[in-house]
Amino acid sequence: MQSFKSEEQSQLQLVEREELEDEEDLFEAIDKLTSHGINAGDVKKLQDAGIYTCNGLMMHTKKNLTGIKGLSEAKVDKICEAAEKIVNFGYITGSDALLRRKAVVRITTGSQALDELLGGGIETLQITEAFGEFSRPDRIVPIAERFGMDAGAVLDNIIYARAYTYEHQYNLLLGLAAKMSEEPFRLLIVDSVIALFRVDFTGRGELAERQQKLAQMLSRLTKIAEEFNVAVYMTNQVIADPGGGVFISDPKKPAGGHVLAHAATVRLMFRKGKGEQRVCKITAGGIADAKD
Repeated sequence: MQSFKSEEQSQLQLVEREELEDEEDLFEAIDKLTSHGINAGDVKKLQDAGIYTCNGLMMHTKKNLTGIKGLSEAKVDKICEAAEKIVNFGYITGSDALLRRKAVVRITTGSQALDELLGGGIETLQITEAFGEFSRPDRIVPIAERFGMDAGAVLDNIIYARAYTYEHQYNLLLGLAAKMSEEPFRLLIVDSVIALFRVDFTGRGELAERQQKLAQMLSRLTKIAEEFNVAVYMTNQVIADPGGGVFISDPKKPAGGHVLAHAATVRLMFRKGKGEQRVCKITAGGIADAKD
């Protein structure tokens, strides 16, 4: 799991952006609850549970919040009431919705053809999924050198953590909220989103529980994307598709089922082309192809 900090000077990361008057207005820090009568100790309990913004708080159910040690139903009701005064999670006009879209940042993939099909690059505020055949990827240093960037500076601009179980992966996401509330990030890469679930849950008997836990993970990623205006880019694995039929030249499909399919706004399917060429098929309310 890798997260990339925001660097306005980086042509590799940011290729298009609408200016906002104040980017900090994208979320409200959780400690603002104290000015609305919430005890600082209760705010600390929320932070210990991985909730660092009022926006993020409103993305949790009251049932989930009462599961936090030390928060009763009465306290949760009061906390939610205070948060509603700080953050508007109700109806807004179409004009306001369009204004919020100006916060979207598009991050280049490094391929001009793919960027054009994506409308400028990988967008923040959503999840982009990539899957396909395995091929040895370029590493950070060669990529930085390709774009004439200082490799050391690029590496210093990345934070990395390796998860060993699906629970560990989820807990890392909770801890990431603390960092994102303190300084701006633009890209979160989860590689891979399904691998640990396929290891930790085996057989059809555990399939339902696996899909439920996967849905919770994807919900958390969606909330991070919207709460902190980051682009979530997750890789997926492919599995054989027995129903592909004899007329399908490459009967593979992404793992994760409908749960994962519905979570991703954009799905990128990669396959090997001629020589070093890679072919990408994009599914996002339609299908398009790019070769590079």
